[in-house]
Amino acid sequence: MSLPVSFDTLVEARTLRELLETGAADLAIVDCRFELLNPNAGRQAHAAAHIPGARYADLNRDLSAPVTGESGRHPLPNLEEFAATLARLGVRKGVQVIAYDSAGGAFAARLWWMLRAWGHAPVAVLDGGYPAWIAAGGATAAGEEPPGGQPAAGSSEPPPIAAWPVVTTAEVAELLRDPQRLLVDARAPERFLGSVEPIDAVAGHIPGAENHPFSLNLDADGRFLPPPELRRRWLARLGNRDPKHLVAMCGSGVTACHNLLSLAVAGVTGAKLYAGSWSEWIRDGRRPVARQDAPPDEQ
Repeated sequence: MSLPVSFDTLVEARTLRELLETGAADLAIVDCRFELLNPNAGRQAHAAAHIPGARYADLNRDLSAPVTGESGRHPLPNLEEFAATLARLGVRKGVQVIAYDSAGGAFAARLWWMLRAWGHAPVAVLDGGYPAWIAAGGATAAGEEPPGGQPAAGSSEPPPIAAWPVVTTAEVAELLRDPQRLLVDARAPERFLGSVEPIDAVAGHIPGAENHPFSLNLDADGRFLPPPELRRRWLARLGNRDPKHLVAMCGSGVTACHNLLSLAVAGVTGAKLYAGSWSEWIRDGRRPVARQDAPPDEQ
């Protein structure tokens, strides 16, 4: 009989292996592997080999809505459609969700944040992801796992939230006037500075934002740093600000969730997500842009 377990930030590969081998928990394992410049790579990797029982969640198709002329590259999905996705993934009330990828949690953290925002507490990211699973001697399976159930949107129960709890672009423009608010960008330094931009049409960052690349949350093996070290780093970043005044962003609202997960691991709570992030900010050419080689407001 499955026993109740509760992981709400990270879970070790060895622990997941024990849970699977003993059947000691009711689990929904979700493979979130993805590559921004090769969108089919994650699904192909899943079909070739994945953690047994894991179902695949595609960043573009399952964890995002279609892009519009005003949105960023990965707008959050419609709540009813996300409910249907959760049902397919086998996510039911109370089930322990384990999300993983092969990029240090960069994509799995997106599902972690979405489920937490949705009101589903028992969700964790596999620390070290698929590489850690293989290193721990975990078994693999190939092909596609069967869907988990009927779409939740077809039931009589509405989604548990009325809207995604995110900071809007208009709110970001306002918060930049408040020195007690902190906008933190998770992109790599070269993208933040604007010296390199392989994805978005405009290079640079929002004036006043600070750069905290999500890679700073990880060790050389792609595992999260110990909670005390993460806490030290985030408290230094915050200074005298309240954590609830921190807003996390990135290129499209994906790796920003990695910083939010890192904050949760550190026990620093209250930060919010700017889901539209840089790719939504630059939709309007009148919004200011800062670059290493250009002053603010110059594009």
